[in-house]
Amino acid sequence: MASLLDSITRSSATVLQLSALLGVTFVLLKVLQLYWERKKIVKALEAFPGPPKHWLYGHNHLLKSENFLHQVVSWGEEYPYAFPRWLGPVLPTIIIHHPEYAKIILGRADPKASAVYKLLVPWIGKGLLILEGSKWFQHRKMLTPAFHYDVLKSYVTLMSDSVKVMLDKWDKRITERRSLELFQDVSLMTLDSIMKCAFSFNSSCQTLRSAPDNSHYYIRAVFDLSYLLTNRIRNFSFKDVFYNFTPSGHAFQDACKLAHTHTDQVIKERKMLLSNEKELEKIQKKKHLDFLDILLCSKDENGVGLSDEDLRAEVDTFMFEGHDTVASGLSWLFYCMSLHPEHQQRCREEIQGILGDRDTIEWEDLGKMTYTTMCIKESLRLFPPVAGVSRELSKPVTFPDGRSLPEGCHVALSIFAIHRNREVWEDPEVYNPLRFSPENSAQRHSHAFLPFSAGSRNCIGQQFAMNEMKVALALTLKRFELYPDPSKLPIMIPQIILRSSNGIHLHLKKIF
Repeated sequence: MASLLDSITRSSATVLQLSALLGVTFVLLKVLQLYWERKKIVKALEAFPGPPKHWLYGHNHLLKSENFLHQVVSWGEEYPYAFPRWLGPVLPTIIIHHPEYAKIILGRADPKASAVYKLLVPWIGKGLLILEGSKWFQHRKMLTPAFHYDVLKSYVTLMSDSVKVMLDKWDKRITERRSLELFQDVSLMTLDSIMKCAFSFNSSCQTLRSAPDNSHYYIRAVFDLSYLLTNRIRNFSFKDVFYNFTPSGHAFQDACKLAHTHTDQVIKERKMLLSNEKELEKIQKKKHLDFLDILLCSKDENGVGLSDEDLRAEVDTFMFEGHDTVASGLSWLFYCMSLHPEHQQRCREEIQGILGDRDTIEWEDLGKMTYTTMCIKESLRLFPPVAGVSRELSKPVTFPDGRSLPEGCHVALSIFAIHRNREVWEDPEVYNPLRFSPENSAQRHSHAFLPFSAGSRNCIGQQFAMNEMKVALALTLKRFELYPDPSKLPIMIPQIILRSSNGIHLHLKKIF
């Protein structure tokens, strides 16, 4: 009996030793694999000269600089097409700042590669922004009808209503001596607008943001989530294991729960309504179908709809992308208008000619705003709401000049730098809407202007965003003249979206 126990013990010890040996071998092989992959990437980067880096920080110490975006543009003039940026001593990313290289990358189907995208998952889940592969394709196909012009057409009135609330607030607050900070008000307006379009939910977030009752907890949650994410990125707090135990981490988790509770409840209630044939018929006859109704009615080729988890992810993604990005684009547009009174006046005259005495905007009006659209695009060129996108190469790539990058390499497209590339744009720092006249646009590189990215993963809501910017600019210029505040010029900072660290301060003068 004792010998049998000894034999079992020896066998167990042998198994444990073999397991440990296999574990160590696996780790060593993984380390070797990572070493060779990194060596391959570093070797490829020899063909891409770039700015000097610190032996320990790489270029980290420059990333928080308020001049970082312009620094990338400056480096681009010294290092054509692309150059490496190092996060610490071992993590390189190739920064692309030329449309020809951008066209190659955006024409592929590489997965997204950014720690920022991962930070969004607890809030927006794995919706269209985060998904990859066949599931992304399935969702994109199912969501495309939600952005058909027949649907967008019905949103114009809802957008107008939200803009008017914002303008009424400004009307009461304007003084000759003090400028107004617009970014926060614009952000609340776009949030109010998208709540109406996504949920048919008439929030009072623009006027009752601090309401003590619980009726607007979802609005507050979305606003808080945007704020907390912005601060997290600013402070490079990318590790969940540390962030989740901080006060901000707890606040972020609580806000996520609130947002998800609301979205889940709305989905549940709307599903119950749709299960009733009479109610379904009523919803389909509504003057406008909201985003959620369209998603609930969407089916794939097998007749299968989105799961509750997928529905929540897509609604929360739409809320995030359609709220913050439009708020950024609009705020910088107002700033551009204030700096250039001649373009502001020409837009105003065009809008007055279209609307006459009307203070409402109709779908047909948007297509007539030719010069206004050119001004919006020029603002998006100088101040793109999303300053860059990133990819992780799933296979090697060779660029037209013969330089190559291997699989696994991280690539970042600096939309900001492409929009200010002197090889592509004459006097790129100058605000000149005529760049977007039909004749000038026809001569330009297809990937020189990328405010909504390009390729298969371009922004599905770009027409929604353009429409809202047209509506907001038109109604604003009919009511106010915009002037800059020289004492509070904005300071650009790239976060989830392009913001100003000190807000957007303008003087407003009412037009009588």
